[in-house]
Amino acid sequence: MIEKKQSWIESILVYKDIRMLRILLLGAISGFPWVLIASSLSLWLKEEGLSRSTVGWAGLIFGVYAFNYLWAPIIDKFQIPLLTKKLGHRRGWIVLMQFVILLSLIVWSFINPTQNLALLITVGLIIAIASATQDITVDALRIEQVNENEGKAMAAGAAMAVVGWWTGYKLGGVVALFTAEYFENIGFANYWQLTFLILGAIIILMNIGLMFVHEPIETDKHAKQKEIDKIIEGKLGSNNFITYFLAYITGTIGGPVVSFFKKNGFAIALGILGFVFLFKIGEAFLGRMSVVFYKEIGFSKGEIAIYSKGLGWITTVVFTLLGGVMAMRAGTVKTMFLAGGLMALTNLLFAVLAWTKKSELLFAIAVVADDITAAFATVAFVAFISLLVDRTYTATQYALLASIGTAGRTTLASSSGALVDWLNGDWGTFFILTSIMVIPSLICLWFIKNKIKISAI
Repeated sequence: MIEKKQSWIESILVYKDIRMLRILLLGAISGFPWVLIASSLSLWLKEEGLSRSTVGWAGLIFGVYAFNYLWAPIIDKFQIPLLTKKLGHRRGWIVLMQFVILLSLIVWSFINPTQNLALLITVGLIIAIASATQDITVDALRIEQVNENEGKAMAAGAAMAVVGWWTGYKLGGVVALFTAEYFENIGFANYWQLTFLILGAIIILMNIGLMFVHEPIETDKHAKQKEIDKIIEGKLGSNNFITYFLAYITGTIGGPVVSFFKKNGFAIALGILGFVFLFKIGEAFLGRMSVVFYKEIGFSKGEIAIYSKGLGWITTVVFTLLGGVMAMRAGTVKTMFLAGGLMALTNLLFAVLAWTKKSELLFAIAVVADDITAAFATVAFVAFISLLVDRTYTATQYALLASIGTAGRTTLASSSGALVDWLNGDWGTFFILTSIMVIPSLICLWFIKNKIKISAI
């Protein structure tokens, strides 16, 4: 179904839909754990005297996001006793994972990083696994808030999901940094451990908000999944427990993959996967080391909170919403080309900041420019892969595509600290390299841009 061209005002009014508020909350739930295992953990380790390389390699825990598609089929089908009946399939999984994260924060509050680094990273890994698992259901629940034929609403929903994610991440970061600085200033040596207990209270509030998110009752989806299982079972021959089990496993894991390649064709599907893998690598290299860079050139936790988190959140919200409107009007592919080019250019501002040393004005300009391009890039990226998924396998296919994108950002970007050390702390050259990293993804997108099978690009 092709939707008629909307005016700018009509496009903006899409955001008034009550479903957008629910999607905003889901995005915040998804983004908040990154406050814990990204900026907060990195700064905690840095202030404990650990090296850039150690901080960078600690980021390998993000690698689990690259593999959550492996258990996404289980999450898509398996119902949690009691919780599913009381809360629904999606919300039950989210609440369970939020509880695991909350318990992990309590454990972190008792750990000394220099004495128990392995335990600290292990708990961080548990948080990452729980977060990656909840993302499977958060993304599925977010997509299922919008009907398949509502291309404009899907773009708006993608924008709201991104706004929510950055709200959870950046405002959560503001709370974390100011709280840690407050406890440090009044004399607590374990100020980060106390901060994590405060952040745990935010998780509880988010779970209360989750109860107001509507979960659609999907009977058709499970019926379609069973049909595919039956077809595979028939192909396997004899009807017994073994063939039934093999049909279930094959349909659960193989069905979503076969569906994706069948819909797009083998060559185009590979092109899509290549683009998804490469698109945000440069941004990830920059993001992994940014808080370490800010600290090294002389910014305090409070200044980082104001400029990188507070000011960055305002910029991100405004330009994510505008990015959603642009994706609705110009299409997601054109928006990604624009955002990719701008990402490369804005990373160069950090190189200039590195060469001029501490400058609050340049810091603000670099953060604002980076957040503008990240907002455009993320909303287009989320809308793009949301439109690609088959509703029969919403959670699994979205998790697969998102995981492939995460694989590029986490596995490769974990070497970011080692790269800065190899450059002998030459931050300027490091940021130039992050600018170059976006180019291969845009080449992939160029070759597939006219052959992608989605309703509105």
